[in-house]
Amino acid sequence: YVHALDSSHMMLTALEMDRRNLTFSAVHDSFWTHPCDVDEMNAVLRDAFVELHSRPLLEELRTAWMLRYPSLDFPELPETGELDLNEVRDARYFF
Repeated sequence: YVHALDSSHMMLTALEMDRRNLTFSAVHDSFWTHPCDVDEMNAVLRDAFVELHSRPLLEELRTAWMLRYPSLDFPELPETGELDLNEVRDARYFF
């Protein structure tokens, strides 16, 4: 599941870079572009991360599994914490 989220983040980043007509390449969790576009790619990376992880991902996963496996009991989800995802936009080190 975590790897699927990582690949979703990469895809959102790649799509936005393409929309901006910027070069983007990636292998696993290593993303790159031309040196002159690194700052913009860093902003795109952070925005895509916030967009993806602002969704109720565990709730969506649990709901999908409950529909697919109705005979199984799934535990309640843990309470969400206080993390402000928007803080990654200003983080010096992020990815």
